[in-house]
Amino acid sequence: MHGEPGIGKSALLEYLVNHAGGCRIVRAIGVQSEMELAFAGLHQVCAPLLSGIERLPAPQREALSTALGLAIGVPPDRFLVALAALGLLSDAAPAEPLICVVDDAHWLDRTSLQVLAFVARRLAAESVAIAFAIRDPDEVPELAGLRDLPVHGLGEEDARALLDIAQRGPVDSRVVDQILAEARGNPLALLEFPKGFSRTQIVGGFGPPGVSGLPTLIEAGYQRQLAELPADTRELLLVAAAEPTGDPVLMWRAAERLGVNLTAAASAEAAGLVEFGARVRFRHPLFRSAVYRAATVEQLGRTHAALAEATDPAVDPDRRAWHRAQAAPGPDEAVAAELERSSARAAARGGQAAAAAFLARAVQLTAEAPRRAERALAAAEVQHEAGAADAALRLLCVAEATGLTDLGRAQADLLRAQIAFTTSRGSDAPALLLKAARQLERFDVRLCRDTYLDALLASMFAGALAAAGGNVREVAEAARSAPPAVERSQPADLLLDGLAVRFTDGYAAAVPVLRGALAAFRDIDLTPDLLRWFWLAHIMAGHLWDEQTLDNGRHLQVARDVGALATLPLALSVRIGAHVLAGELGAAHNLMSELETVEDATGIPSAPYGALLLAAWRGREADALTLIEKASSEALRRGEGFGLTTTGIATALLYNSLGSYEDAADAATKASEYPPAMGVESWGVLVELVEAAVGCGRRASAADAFARIIETTQATRTAWALGIEARCRALLDDAASAEIAYREAIEQLSATRIRGELARAHLLFGEWLRRQKRPGDARQQLSIAHEMFTTMGMEAFSERSAAELRATGATVRRSGPATASRLTAQEAQVARLAAGGLSNAEIASRLFISPRTVEWHLSRVFTKLQITSRRQLRQ
Repeated sequence: MHGEPGIGKSALLEYLVNHAGGCRIVRAIGVQSEMELAFAGLHQVCAPLLSGIERLPAPQREALSTALGLAIGVPPDRFLVALAALGLLSDAAPAEPLICVVDDAHWLDRTSLQVLAFVARRLAAESVAIAFAIRDPDEVPELAGLRDLPVHGLGEEDARALLDIAQRGPVDSRVVDQILAEARGNPLALLEFPKGFSRTQIVGGFGPPGVSGLPTLIEAGYQRQLAELPADTRELLLVAAAEPTGDPVLMWRAAERLGVNLTAAASAEAAGLVEFGARVRFRHPLFRSAVYRAATVEQLGRTHAALAEATDPAVDPDRRAWHRAQAAPGPDEAVAAELERSSARAAARGGQAAAAAFLARAVQLTAEAPRRAERALAAAEVQHEAGAADAALRLLCVAEATGLTDLGRAQADLLRAQIAFTTSRGSDAPALLLKAARQLERFDVRLCRDTYLDALLASMFAGALAAAGGNVREVAEAARSAPPAVERSQPADLLLDGLAVRFTDGYAAAVPVLRGALAAFRDIDLTPDLLRWFWLAHIMAGHLWDEQTLDNGRHLQVARDVGALATLPLALSVRIGAHVLAGELGAAHNLMSELETVEDATGIPSAPYGALLLAAWRGREADALTLIEKASSEALRRGEGFGLTTTGIATALLYNSLGSYEDAADAATKASEYPPAMGVESWGVLVELVEAAVGCGRRASAADAFARIIETTQATRTAWALGIEARCRALLDDAASAEIAYREAIEQLSATRIRGELARAHLLFGEWLRRQKRPGDARQQLSIAHEMFTTMGMEAFSERSAAELRATGATVRRSGPATASRLTAQEAQVARLAAGGLSNAEIASRLFISPRTVEWHLSRVFTKLQITSRRQLRQ
């Protein structure tokens, strides 16, 4: 529900609670002063349900326990915490339906809001409902897309009726008209605004002066009521307003330090403004706000100081630190240091937004310039980790303006470059990263070398669109002069050395070093830190025609096992590419569905290149061209030259499968002119160019492309490389030697799992045999190709081979249209994973849903398919 303050959202939530018979209720209320406390809102929701935490899967249980401060562990991934929260709510619902009511959600700490929004989007089969109340939807993007209820003001007739009830006596018509005009149908304004005026003012027409805007209008009424209360009552209310937990013991301890007597509560309770019970509850959040805003700076400082003294530093050190910070009249190193410790605790619990807020306040309280710059830089780094790029850049400006050391300037340049690469992967990032790497050389060898590797990666992404000073050759030359690694056998160091050689001395010179790097990645125990580079190792495997590393699914498995959701999209993308090359389009499609689920859950977009290659190999022209056009536009917008090369490969592959050789040659020629960057494109585009150019009579262009291919295939001499080389040679050979080359291609590729390219070898050999007037031999090769393409779902290549078969006089049975699936997309995902042997809990973790939702989907799957067991499902 959303609407302006006082419009009735809280009243509607109370109505929901009061009419939810037979339901369990959990509540959370956002409080503005708690927005910087990590997972404070989530703790409100989960605290009553923690008896079920032991039933969560271990990674989720550990993540949630750490986030809520129940245990000490590694900083948890926010998405793993969200999955745990979903499981906890789902687990609590079977006994009785569960309703979670979240009022003033716009004032929840950001991490809690993200987690609860994640949960809300994944409630399907659970007997769980979540109702949020917020002010402005534009200020809470986390809730975008949820079903919403705008709450509007009353019509004039109802507004007059409500005002009559509130006044209970004659009112001057001019005052009524003024109140109605200014309240604009807002119920709280109609009820509260007149209460601060005497009967003489109301009846005689000497009404209040105009106050523009809500909630100012409502707060003005509250503040007039507040002014009529005794001074000690006002002071007690200020203590209650400044302490958001509503803990009466803490409030009275602080009030006692201020000399406030227990009798001060009576006047406020008598006026119905506040309730002092098991919790301190204000009649409305706007009254709390009015009390707080009416206080002077000196009063606020004194109140927060009393609350800090009353807060147990052993039980709640972070809240105490925050009160001390609010009480500080100016720079205070002791308080700033305490905030710094609170930031570290928040980061350890996975609350990066809270950690950044603590540090940002510490910066304001730091007088010494070098220390202030150091803290501002640290705060900027945490803001970047929290995904707040704009806030990080603002803090970077503070750090740079305050005066950084040489090391600090290098770290600031690195952070600025990382922000640029994270937000756009575009043309500016390589030069920025290179500058940072050079500055770090004399301070931190490990960080320096990692930054050079980042710079190389960024320059490969930018490709031909890299800004001045950041092309891949320049970055590689600089990387070769980097300080040597302390342990040269480390995979990342070998990868850096190999890539530096690749783009300076050439492909052949780099092969031994890069092979050593890939072997190190295959042999080492993967850690979350290494996952950062492992996907690049996979891409380099394609670059080296290294099927062994490319086909290694360990990267994806480890990312899933440790809950590394930030790197999971990359791991899925790499695995999709491996499946496509192996001709396993069904498996690639399944992972595409999972990738979309991960992107939706995490908000982390991935590069669309796996989807592009999948669409091109499928051969559905309209679908593929739509994806290609979109990816090309995005690559140009970001300055990502690698994207242009990849879309060129996909376009050429698609047109080759359709037999449109002129279009394929044009696309491949354009893409081949870009500098080599990463992955298979250094030879992949050339392979497409050879076939397309031969097909449309551009033999000189085909011969030139083939000469460039041989540079890579002879340097690596894998079965994959030699098979592709032989197939390309066959296209260019004369009749005497072409057959030998085709048979060599088939023999070599048959020893690999690169099934799509093997099927193409059979197709091209069959087409050549038909042109040689050998229809019987041609039918044999074309039949193999047709069966392979059809089985793999490569529709355009399948139709091309079918057409060639018909030209030999063979009868080709047309495949009937696929039977429309009776399963929804998510039911099909669940069914495939269940058929693969995964448990409900494992499927739930994979698809970011609860085990109960998995059970619900499976019951629907069994009903639709008229089966009763998982064994039947596998069949």
